[in-house]
Amino acid sequence: MKSNKFLRTVLILLILALNIGCDQVSKSIVRQKMTYFTYLGYLGNHVTLSKVENTGAFLSMGDTLPHPVKIVLLNLLPLLVVVIGLVFILTKHNLDRVISFGLILVIGGGIGNLYDRIMHGSVTDFMHINFVVFQTGIFNVADLSISTGVCIMLVQAYLTRKNGTEVSDLSQES
Repeated sequence: MKSNKFLRTVLILLILALNIGCDQVSKSIVRQKMTYFTYLGYLGNHVTLSKVENTGAFLSMGDTLPHPVKIVLLNLLPLLVVVIGLVFILTKHNLDRVISFGLILVIGGGIGNLYDRIMHGSVTDFMHINFVVFQTGIFNVADLSISTGVCIMLVQAYLTRKNGTEVSDLSQES
């Protein structure tokens, strides 16, 4: 039993490290290799890369807030949420594996963007998708991780509710 808990913890930390590593490597490449106002287009310019430093949150919300308010809302509050999430995922051993994976993606993406805000004063965004009926703002790997994690958890919650089972009924003892 202790071996399973240890293995679970190692797996969680490994997925987190890979998640954060992919995010930070991609941002580092963009910071080093791309200049501002340079656009690289792929798939007929439906997917573009361009370097943007975001000093706010999602879609630059909060960018114009006073500095002390930004510190609390964009650094301290997310740090608290990430720490609580990390403690939760590491100590709650009976979570559904799919929910756990989604939560790990959210925590990893949160850590990646929080690291940028603390170390660089802004978050490096660089990807944009435009398929006419579907268009995004400019985002990064951490944002993609957070969005994917939330979608995974929502779909899993929907499926468990649709099937008339609770998430705890599906949990795997670790």
